[in-house]
Amino acid sequence: MPPNPFGLALRNRRAGHHTLAWARPDLQAPETFTLTSSAFDHGTPIPERYRGRLFGANISPALAWTAPPAETAELVLVVQDPDVPLSRPATHALTIGIDPSLNGVPENGLTDPSPIPGLRHGKGALGRRGWAGPKPPGSHGPHSYVFQLFALDCQLALPDKFTLADVLQALAGDVIARARLDGTYEVK
Repeated sequence: MPPNPFGLALRNRRAGHHTLAWARPDLQAPETFTLTSSAFDHGTPIPERYRGRLFGANISPALAWTAPPAETAELVLVVQDPDVPLSRPATHALTIGIDPSLNGVPENGLTDPSPIPGLRHGKGALGRRGWAGPKPPGSHGPHSYVFQLFALDCQLALPDKFTLADVLQALAGDVIARARLDGTYEVK
């Protein structure tokens, strides 16, 4: 396939890791538990099976985590791509209501509606609720997909149509621990 002129032209334009939820000063907390996936290791490519599609299946990878702090009331997952050629990262999953007694989410568990009781999804990439897999512009270079799991000391009370801005505002001051997993994806 020939190089994508759009991707090549924007190759040096990226939102940056400093724009992630993870980098916000009001969401800083100890990294006292870990987040992993059986589909890929930290810092390695996300398999093609989980790539984004405009139409058809958008299969989310399985995620697992070690026990968060005992006082955790809820877990919140935010998956962002800081390498998009925009001023802010693209959100590929925004999930609240994760029961802290769970030790993970199975493959395709981030669909909307979720097969896991209590999980609620906010709007992410292209207005989609639930998982929206990687779909970076061709020839733009590798993109990072940052899975950020936040442990909260309270449960969020957000309206049904919550946004990332709503979640970030609600998280401020209530994050007691966090875990991170980075994957990559590239369309040449």
